[in-house]
Amino acid sequence: QLQASGGGMVQAGGSLRLSCVASGRTFTNYGMGWFRQAPGKEREFVAGITWNWGTPLYADSVKGRFTISRDKAKSMVYLQMNSLKAEDTAVYYCAARNGGTSTKSNDYNRWGQGTQVTVSS
Repeated sequence: QLQASGGGMVQAGGSLRLSCVASGRTFTNYGMGWFRQAPGKEREFVAGITWNWGTPLYADSVKGRFTISRDKAKSMVYLQMNSLKAEDTAVYYCAARNGGTSTKSNDYNRWGQGTQVTVSS
């Protein structure tokens, strides 16, 4: 199971850290991802990380602002979001797939509930 938390409302330029607890199984060899979906838009890839090696992957729109990490001992995946913009407003989801990371939401078969991030300009 995946459970995301940490969303909220913040002003543009501010920061938030999202957390995702991964429980119920071992995630060895899994790829973990963060996706987001804004109203009226398709779900889009934000960042991903390999569980084993911690290799990150970012969407161009968040490079340099967001940092994904994982704590294997705590079975947690984090998304540190800095320099937030109004266009980052969305529901954020954590997801997992057996294998490496992918930017395609259809490649992920485990999803947590979303957490709302609202950035006011």
